[in-house]
Amino acid sequence: MAELDGQIAVVTGAARGIGKSVSKRLAAMGALVLLVARDVSRLNALKGEIEVSGGQAESHPLDLLDGSAITSLADGIRQRHGRCDILVNNAGVGFIGKPLHETTPDNWDVMLGTNLRAPYLMIRALAPLMIAAGRGHIINISSLAGHNPLKNGAGYAASKWGLNGLTYSVAEELRDYGIRVSAVAPGSVNTDFGQGAKDGNWKIQPADIANIIAMLVTQSPQSFVSEVLVRPARKP
Repeated sequence: MAELDGQIAVVTGAARGIGKSVSKRLAAMGALVLLVARDVSRLNALKGEIEVSGGQAESHPLDLLDGSAITSLADGIRQRHGRCDILVNNAGVGFIGKPLHETTPDNWDVMLGTNLRAPYLMIRALAPLMIAAGRGHIINISSLAGHNPLKNGAGYAASKWGLNGLTYSVAEELRDYGIRVSAVAPGSVNTDFGQGAKDGNWKIQPADIANIIAMLVTQSPQSFVSEVLVRPARKP
């Protein structure tokens, strides 16, 4: 029997990068993975990959900036499955490379909306299912930029500093219900996020983050890891 048999996992930003790797790993562990992202074709392709490998997945195309769509997603999960065991808030946007005074309000709104408001809305929508069950895991993918100054990336850093504060506070709110809330804060990951170096071999790999999440969702009930900081083993 797989470790996550019978569990429902929701992963945002599932279409590529970290989200794709996490989705495949959770499915391999037995969870039914609900794939959430905007890219319909990539979601459907990933669903097919998971099913060919013997896993289970559902494709849920969704714009995380649309609060009503998140409410509808949660309503559907409640009606079809009656539970949500794992929520991975992975979707992220970064407009990096310009100082704050050259960052447009539109770009600011997209970063804060995707990186901070969307996790709030997802937790607000799905935590009641976890509370009813008396168990669950919420994992927010943050960044080392949420701990350190990021020149020419103040808006992105602000969203991740905010996500860290949200994570720590919600962890205190939900721990009495048997729900663990953790942050995973990686440095440079080998994905197409941001500008990215052409040679990504020195970077953290998406599978490394998937391994960490696999550990987080299979912790013993006596404790929980509140945050994991992840750095590349070597510098470029």
